Amino acid sequence: MEAVKRAYNFNAGPAALPLEVLQQAQEQFVDFRETGMSIMEMSHRGGVYESVHNETIDSLKRILSIPDGYQVLFLQGGASTQFAMIPMNLLGADQTACYIHTGSWADKAIKEAKLIGSTVVVASSEADKFTKTPDVSGLELPENAAYLHLTSNETIEGVQFKQFPDTGSVPLIADMSSDILSRPLEVSKFGMIYAGAQKNLGPSGVTVVIARQDLVENSPKHVPTMLRYSTHTANNSLYNTPPSFGIYMVGLVLKWIENQGGLLGVEKKNAEKSGLIYNAIDGSGGFYRGVSDLTNRSMMNITFRLQNEELEKQFVKESEQAGFVGLKGHRSVGGLRASAYNAVPYEACEALAQFMKQFQEKHG
Repeated sequence: MEAVKRAYNFNAGPAALPLEVLQQAQEQFVDFRETGMSIMEMSHRGGVYESVHNETIDSLKRILSIPDGYQVLFLQGGASTQFAMIPMNLLGADQTACYIHTGSWADKAIKEAKLIGSTVVVASSEADKFTKTPDVSGLELPENAAYLHLTSNETIEGVQFKQFPDTGSVPLIADMSSDILSRPLEVSKFGMIYAGAQKNLGPSGVTVVIARQDLVENSPKHVPTMLRYSTHTANNSLYNTPPSFGIYMVGLVLKWIENQGGLLGVEKKNAEKSGLIYNAIDGSGGFYRGVSDLTNRSMMNITFRLQNEELEKQFVKESEQAGFVGLKGHRSVGGLRASAYNAVPYEACEALAQFMKQFQEKHG
């Protein structure tokens, strides 16, 4: 078979998927496990799909070393629906929801929580224009804190928590949509972790929730059925038709991660990949300027600027002509961004670093 020419895909999400995973899905697409059906065509109540569903849960538990007492859920609606589900299920009438404000996605979560009940921002990096994460070493939480929520990696600003706060008995909840499975993680520090799949886990349409059982098994009865965590925990995420093809794809991605050496192997590769691009920025003598503070640079989303917007537009234009996709910064902040998620190959990051040097030679 002739090799397929692949774009250098730096999209922020939906994002690159491993080529091996795409090829495996292609091979199995029409006839899955000799059933004469695609997995997209079969009943989610049937044994074949249910085995895929449970294998995917088991793979995630194995890769993340998820301890007993936690449940893995596959939901729909993206991380944005979780912004509302979390306070709807976990914020009592006499409690306060606590949030750390680190940028665009944290802001969306905070706004949703305020619609539900008492909400307070306990730490913020707004004064630093969200170029770093705030100091969370001595956080003071109210006595009636229901939980503390943070965004582990801000996709738009390109900042990432390198350490997580110790919240004691208050559940720590993390939106890890853009850096889940990019590095080892101690799940037991968290009451809940959630992530939209479309960056590091698989295709869009699946939202993964990893939650302590005691937090999600007794949802308030006034919450609509589909928005109760307990509905999904009681039914192994099969209360209604799940995004079955997406869950199957997540399962393939998880097997691919294990073949990369698990999370330690993936973290090493991610550090090398992002290092290539950050070195091109830092070694440019000011031609490129990194947006995020050195201590909080994201391994996933590398944000940078040039001297003016016209030059940035030229960079995007020439990069697209050279086969690069997705390097334009988010519309809310402008600039440039390279999203180097797990599945983005080392060769793509190497090619981008080389292109950046050539662009500087041409326009510097």
